[in-house]
Amino acid sequence: MTTEVAFKVDVCNHRALHRGLPGLLRTLGEAGVPASLFVAFGPDHSGRAIRRIFRRGFLTKMLRTRAPRMYGFRTLFLGTLLPAPSVGESAPELLRRAAAEGHAVGLHGYDHVGWQDGVSRFGASDLRSRFERAIGAFESALGEPPAFTGAPGWQVTPASLQVQDEFGFSWASDCRGGEPFYPALAGHRAETLQIPTSLPTSDELLGAGIARERDLAAWYSAHLVPDRLNVIGLHAEAEGIHFSGWIQAWLRELRDQHVTFVSLPEVARRERERAPLRRIEQRELPGRSGAVACPEKCA
Repeated sequence: MTTEVAFKVDVCNHRALHRGLPGLLRTLGEAGVPASLFVAFGPDHSGRAIRRIFRRGFLTKMLRTRAPRMYGFRTLFLGTLLPAPSVGESAPELLRRAAAEGHAVGLHGYDHVGWQDGVSRFGASDLRSRFERAIGAFESALGEPPAFTGAPGWQVTPASLQVQDEFGFSWASDCRGGEPFYPALAGHRAETLQIPTSLPTSDELLGAGIARERDLAAWYSAHLVPDRLNVIGLHAEAEGIHFSGWIQAWLRELRDQHVTFVSLPEVARRERERAPLRRIEQRELPGRSGAVACPEKCA
């Protein structure tokens, strides 16, 4: 019986890239574990996320995860009281080093907060423009176009998936829960394979009060599904800075267990021909403010 684990690392803002990612790369490197990095490009408008305060559960999550500590006070004002710095464009050498160390590097949208909070209102031209700007910035930083992408906040629409197909990504990770699949769109199948994040993120577990920081490693070990792909979502600002202890401890535990670490590009190659068709629906998850994209009948 083999338990497969793959890591998806979201790099959502300037602090996550410059302060969180280097530490997380050290942790992964010491454990010999590959990861797929989803890096935001364009302006860091993190301060504008304060508009989510009226969503159910947002304030509770911010308090339980100690948001000022995790994100830093400066980040909480970017794009409002402070200028919005660029994210992925600002650290090309770091991203190239990550790729040289064996990690896959892909896109995590253009203007992370703008996409997460506004994609439901975007038309095809706006969606296309954002993909084009993100791809152009990525190619300038790394010297080649991105092979994969992941939507900020797991926020997609039928229109965004249709436009996404135009850019020929090898695969995407836009959804939560379940096995790899192809989205069912109106009248046709999306061309881009989806590899969902299958387990909650640490900030969701903390935000929902499901686990405390010292319990995270044990929680994840208890919830790995044998004989299946387990995609673990990490955030560079969490696991790379203040909540780094649990992932370091857990990786040590996993090395002593019958766990196989796989990369998401490897998963995409083997699943491309056999992945089923699924409709996408919006679901609310514990510890998360607002609904996210999930395949039908997801766990």
